[in-house]
Amino acid sequence: MQSVQPEPAIDRAVAAAPSAEGAPAGLPVSAATSTATSAAPRAAQPAAAAASASPSADPTLEARDVTKRYELDRTTVEALRGVSLSVARGEFVAIMGPSGSGKSTLLQLLGGLDHPTSGSIVFEGRDISGLSDGEATALRRERTGFVFQAFNLIPLLSVRENIALPFTIAGQNPGRGELRDRVRQVIDLVGLTGKDEHRPDQLSQGEQQRVAVARGLVTRPSVLLADEPTGNLDYTSGGELLDSLWRSSQDEGQTIVLVTHDARAAAYADRVLVMADGRIGDEIDLGRRADHSATPLISRLARIGL
Repeated sequence: MQSVQPEPAIDRAVAAAPSAEGAPAGLPVSAATSTATSAAPRAAQPAAAAASASPSADPTLEARDVTKRYELDRTTVEALRGVSLSVARGEFVAIMGPSGSGKSTLLQLLGGLDHPTSGSIVFEGRDISGLSDGEATALRRERTGFVFQAFNLIPLLSVRENIALPFTIAGQNPGRGELRDRVRQVIDLVGLTGKDEHRPDQLSQGEQQRVAVARGLVTRPSVLLADEPTGNLDYTSGGELLDSLWRSSQDEGQTIVLVTHDARAAAYADRVLVMADGRIGDEIDLGRRADHSATPLISRLARIGL
């Protein structure tokens, strides 16, 4: 169900930042960057929410009876079998399940990285299921943020420069005015104050992943999609990363969809969707809370046989 610098670093980081990260391998970097230059990120807007944000009833993201099939040799693999879900604006949703259950496939569809075989993905009221490559790239750059296990940081750039990369790619100057202030804001949000000029090799793995989170948040995306972001981190670093994600949701009203197999990570969410065999089998409503103990979630998972 559902790393650390890629080579060549510039190409991989450009393809990754912030919303082309994890994009299909066939999408040229030139296509991603040309779209970015014509689409300004939204960082110049005022902060989305005050310090005690709560989810809105308005859906930001929906899946409607989505299926996904892959043809492998003469075998058909059904990765998703009629999945429906709705994510409200400002909500923090976790998708759990064992390896092979379809959770990462679902996240790719939700982020416009792939097309469903049938059904539809609706993002901010618009069906994005049939977007062209160019339209999907524009959507990822303008409206969504991604965080993956691979950090995809550029080794020669500082923390500040890596986080500001989406603005740089878009032809904007992140060293001035509101963009500069927004970069500073997300550095503080993820707990990297004072490390602006550090290079990735001067940071721990946990700190590098927090840089990736800040880069995903800096444009104020409508939704942040995170695929196993704590998978390469130790217990303490993983907790710090999850704290950063939760603060972005609580303090800024950021909508988050987190894919994980880890109950401790899922316990930060308002709601947990449990997948198995390409379907959502159970839903656990945890509510917005400051206590992120995984014990209640583990107890409820045990009741449904997980």
